[in-house]
Amino acid sequence: MRKVFALPYISILLLSLICITTVTAQNCIEVPQGSGNWVRQDGSPCDPPIITVVPFLRIAPDARSTGMGNVGIATSGDANSMNYNAAKYATADKDGGISLSFVPWLKNLGLTDIYLGYLSGYYKFDKLQSVAASLRYFSLGNFTYTDINRNVIGTGNPHEFELAVAYSRKLSDKFSSALTGKYIYSNLAAGQTTTDGVDIVSAKAFAVDIGFLYKTPLKTATKSDLSIGLAVTNIGSRIYYTKQSTGDVLPANLGLGFAYDIHFDAYNRFTLGIDINKLLVPSPNPEDVSPQDGIPDYRQKSVISGALGSFSDAIDGGKEELKEISLGFGAEYWYNDLFSIRGGYTYENPRKGNARYITLGLGLKYSTFGLGLSYIVPTSNLRNALDNTLRFSILFDFGTFKEDNQ
Repeated sequence: MRKVFALPYISILLLSLICITTVTAQNCIEVPQGSGNWVRQDGSPCDPPIITVVPFLRIAPDARSTGMGNVGIATSGDANSMNYNAAKYATADKDGGISLSFVPWLKNLGLTDIYLGYLSGYYKFDKLQSVAASLRYFSLGNFTYTDINRNVIGTGNPHEFELAVAYSRKLSDKFSSALTGKYIYSNLAAGQTTTDGVDIVSAKAFAVDIGFLYKTPLKTATKSDLSIGLAVTNIGSRIYYTKQSTGDVLPANLGLGFAYDIHFDAYNRFTLGIDINKLLVPSPNPEDVSPQDGIPDYRQKSVISGALGSFSDAIDGGKEELKEISLGFGAEYWYNDLFSIRGGYTYENPRKGNARYITLGLGLKYSTFGLGLSYIVPTSNLRNALDNTLRFSILFDFGTFKEDNQ
């Protein structure tokens, strides 16, 4: 059982950030503290990191997309589409499906009780409408809480989960949309107190996702389709870990995805995909501090103003805004809908996350049963929480719509 100190509120929140790989700048220090002057250890300038809570919402759970460089906004629909763009359910070629995914976390450190579990499924009423639901659970393991003098003050199992339901509908032959509602719960140290004597509580929030998908056949020598997806995710209320706090923002995100599917013949199918993501979260500016309460202005913005302002509020202007964009590239090959191989690459700017790694994956399918595996190969000195970790997904499909029902 690991030990942690009972720290002030903001330090307690950092428990959740052990899983963050997409929004934290690495090897940056503030000199002097509170000055807003962020530099690397070699003295070169460094952009301040974007900090959110409940980052487990941004962890890609399934083996298919994670094997393709975390690409999933515009690829073909399956039971895990809800994590990327629920609008894909309206174009899925199955009556429904269910998937269970398991992601070990920090396995390289020898930890076995930190993991992400993801259960999702969908059902199509007809050729136009679909409903879906998912449960995401993140366990941070067992902890012993101690005070600043290392006296044991309690034990706990910090954990977080998300419940989500979605409705997807085809608006035309080529265009579909979806709306997702979410309930988010985060218990990092409920029942404990900070060193300032403030009670820590379990945090709750509500959020929505909005997704769109445009899919059209292309006039090429072989049968092919182009899909373009747009997803705005985790737009919701602030989340509070103490009753005295100003609240923290969810990892709201804007994602744009492209997928090109080529059906060479009845046996061979190939997909290329690209996802572009940008957090809709205010960029920190320690110099903008309210004289009334000493709280940075960016922490007091409303959800909507913070999201809209996230395109133009970086300290270094447009140059820094571009650094906040992350990219995913992926490819998938299927043979006879029985066997697939996948590969991809994920990239974040070195000053805005520095997650850079190759992904590999395999897929097997027999009748209604499918199994997916994925693996990360790091390409930078930054260690990833999933380095040398095999994650997997199990899928079950429920029939296929007949041609005369489409």
